[in-house]
Amino acid sequence: MTQTSTEISAYHAHVYFDAQSLDQATELCQQAHAVLGVSMGRIHQKPVGPHTEWSCQLSFDAKKIGEVLPWLTLNRNGLTVFLHPITGNDLDDHTKYVMWLGDSKPLKIAMFL
Repeated sequence: MTQTSTEISAYHAHVYFDAQSLDQATELCQQAHAVLGVSMGRIHQKPVGPHTEWSCQLSFDAKKIGEVLPWLTLNRNGLTVFLHPITGNDLDDHTKYVMWLGDSKPLKIAMFL
């Protein structure tokens, strides 16, 4: 399906972690909220939605990408971050338009088909 929207309204950054990096991920997400003013979701200690790893979602307006992306790049300290836009097309947002900071991980995209 061809993308019909030409605008990005927001972004989600999903910080991935495991039991050993739980404290590190929690601190990163709390700092992102405090320093950047992004919305911080729950710390999920199980796979949620299309994510096959534990994660915490950071949400922010599209205008903040120039501030948030460099900050996450420099402060993720080895954690993997999955970043995608919100365009109104969930499948494309989670497949075609993604950015990975660190190693990419598999996603369960069948829910968007």
